[in-house]
Amino acid sequence: MLKEFKDFALKGNVVDLAIGVIIGAAFGKIVDSMVGDIFMPLIAAIIGTVDFSNLYLVLKGTAAAGAGLADAKKTATVLGWGNFMTMAINFIIIAWVLFMVVRGMNSLKKAEAAAPTAPAEPPVQEKLLTEIRDLLKK
Repeated sequence: MLKEFKDFALKGNVVDLAIGVIIGAAFGKIVDSMVGDIFMPLIAAIIGTVDFSNLYLVLKGTAAAGAGLADAKKTATVLGWGNFMTMAINFIIIAWVLFMVVRGMNSLKKAEAAAPTAPAEPPVQEKLLTEIRDLLKK
């Protein structure tokens, strides 16, 4: 049973999957940093805040001016659209970054596939037949 598990665990597909998961986790941290440290501050410079999670609309009741979302929920019915906006912006940025990475990888694959390949050597039988033909012509 141990041998079967070893054979299963060391197959190429399982190892490739494990490597993909580890690289994916590391890449996720890079993308999160790009979103949080580069794009969101740029958006904050335009809009005025990075954290949209406390932006809301009071539907019923009253909330103190400038109250955070949690405090406003205690005294009123609120539509917390800011947190949704934060998540939507994060998703769009992450999807765009991933699209650009996949697009770059696809263009590299196309360039690699388009690279000229050396013409294949004719089979040995064909070479021999060509030599026989050339000898018969003489």
